[in-house]
Amino acid sequence: MPETLSPIFRPFVIGANHRSCGLSVRDRLFMEDGDIPGFLTRLKDVGVGQAIVLSTCDRTEIQGYHVAPEQIDPAIRTLLAEHSSIDVSDLRDQIYWKTDDEAVRHIFAVAASLDSQVIGEPQVLGQVKAAHRLAQQSGMMLGAFEGLLQAAYGSAKRIRTETAIGERPVSIAAAAADLARGLHGDLGRVSVLLIGVGELGELIARHFQECGIKHLAVLHPIESRATTLAQLLDCHVIDAERMVEGVSEADVIICALGRRRHVLSTDMVRAALKSRRNKPQFIIDTGIPGDVEPAVNRIDEAFVYDTGDLEYAALDGKANREQEAENATRMVDEDVAAYLRSRAERDAVPVLTALRNHFNDVRDDVLGEVGDDAERVSALIINRLLDHPSRMLRDSAAKADAASMERIVRTLFDLENTDDKEKPS
Repeated sequence: MPETLSPIFRPFVIGANHRSCGLSVRDRLFMEDGDIPGFLTRLKDVGVGQAIVLSTCDRTEIQGYHVAPEQIDPAIRTLLAEHSSIDVSDLRDQIYWKTDDEAVRHIFAVAASLDSQVIGEPQVLGQVKAAHRLAQQSGMMLGAFEGLLQAAYGSAKRIRTETAIGERPVSIAAAAADLARGLHGDLGRVSVLLIGVGELGELIARHFQECGIKHLAVLHPIESRATTLAQLLDCHVIDAERMVEGVSEADVIICALGRRRHVLSTDMVRAALKSRRNKPQFIIDTGIPGDVEPAVNRIDEAFVYDTGDLEYAALDGKANREQEAENATRMVDEDVAAYLRSRAERDAVPVLTALRNHFNDVRDDVLGEVGDDAERVSALIINRLLDHPSRMLRDSAAKADAASMERIVRTLFDLENTDDKEKPS
């Protein structure tokens, strides 16, 4: 009886990030850690048995394995639409969908922080590993998918070790703290307001905490987003309705919304400085696009720095930083290629085993029929092994694909070299 081969599972990624949609959509797609186990259960219910849910300020995406990803695509889109309360048709152009090799490369790039809004952002790998743990706890992690993620982690570690890609965001945060110290002196007396939950904004806020600030507050138009980040940073939340008051009280304002409209206006900053009796404010605009109205930069005692300004202050003279990103991308390409080769070799094992077993079965059957007559045994084995392939080749001729089938057969059995050996010298 023919051996039944195990189905081959294929990787897929579906989700939304800072390139595919705006922050308002990402905010609605965002999932708290407490929401993810329930969403994983709903994925199981629609037939997805291997998946992680990665939800950050930059992205919400499902990475997974399935035997036929295209078949479960509509169901996952529906789940995302239900979670975000956005119509499926409205989400269509704001969600990306990747399968097979493209999905593998995406997963590697995300883990290496090459697909982030802030290239090299150091928290991304930890976020992927946290999503991985939640999936393991929900029974959504099996061998092949586990192997893919571990390979992505190895590539990310290699990039961190062999390039300086991670220096940029850390150096930007350090530069922001140095500039704030130069303006306000002892950071222990500085009050910081973080508006939004963008990754670079969070990184800078964390660095300020490491430098000794005692007063940090988070504000976001969606209170649950502010609460979640405030829990991580162990700081206070300011209600969005108290934004004017919060801006007035802050010595340092970190803007990290990127909502395509200005969150800090000229009038708001002028009023804040007036209430502060012109005590200066250091305003860091990490939003992409910018969160601060450009005219704010012309106000006396308002010192506005965007990411480009901070990067210049942090990395001036390091002309190789673009080269570091190129090196990291090249390493991802190399590691993805190595993983795909290894996976292809593993995927070939079952069919090769089945082929060997088939050959052995044919040999045993022939030996059982004709005994030890070597000539008859060899002739029957050859005839029986060639019977089905011969019929397939003849059938392919009628379908006009004989040439491709012939190339496959010649490659599999090295017939070109055999032809050369048979030519007279």
